[in-house]
Amino acid sequence: MSKATLYYVYDPMCSWCWGYHITWTKLQDLLSKQFAEQLQIQYVLGGLAPDNNAPMADELQLFLQQTWSRIHDQLGTEFNFDFWSECEPKRSTYPACRALLVARQQGLEKNMYHAIQQAYYLQAKNPSEISTLVALAEQVGLDPVLFENSINSDSIKLQLNDEITMARQLPIQGFPSLALRINGQHHAIELDYVQAENTLKQIQALLK
Repeated sequence: MSKATLYYVYDPMCSWCWGYHITWTKLQDLLSKQFAEQLQIQYVLGGLAPDNNAPMADELQLFLQQTWSRIHDQLGTEFNFDFWSECEPKRSTYPACRALLVARQQGLEKNMYHAIQQAYYLQAKNPSEISTLVALAEQVGLDPVLFENSINSDSIKLQLNDEITMARQLPIQGFPSLALRINGQHHAIELDYVQAENTLKQIQALLK
């Protein structure tokens, strides 16, 4: 029997993905201990916002700052609000998504994902900017010149489009989301942002 697949659908600049990151790490550890032979985990980029060089509208900036505050209040997640005064926010996450596809080619997707989240939410750096992404790529061990040449290549853009299409075909609502594929059937998995064990129980029930 082929392995079941747990799809983790995300965007590197999704603030709820940042809020979920500690619980998601714990869930992965639990799954690897219990279902290493039965289950594989696949990261899928959902793509929140296409390329856009225009400054983010004030109303959206306020909404996102309120979202950060709500996540902090509910989950205790740390945010550096200096981002909103030190950077020029843009509603553009596709560059960061493409950066992860380039990193995936070298087996460094999780490293780059972590680096982007740390830069955005804790270091007040802007992952909508290619210069930020190039610096982060070098930080995780990628060749910065090759990375910059690849991130806007037609092949990576097509790959992102295909991945977004795939994400939209899964039984998900927003990011982050989990979907479990067993024997060709997809099952939506409800996220618990605090207790990884509650999500684990759902997956256990479906795999047994």
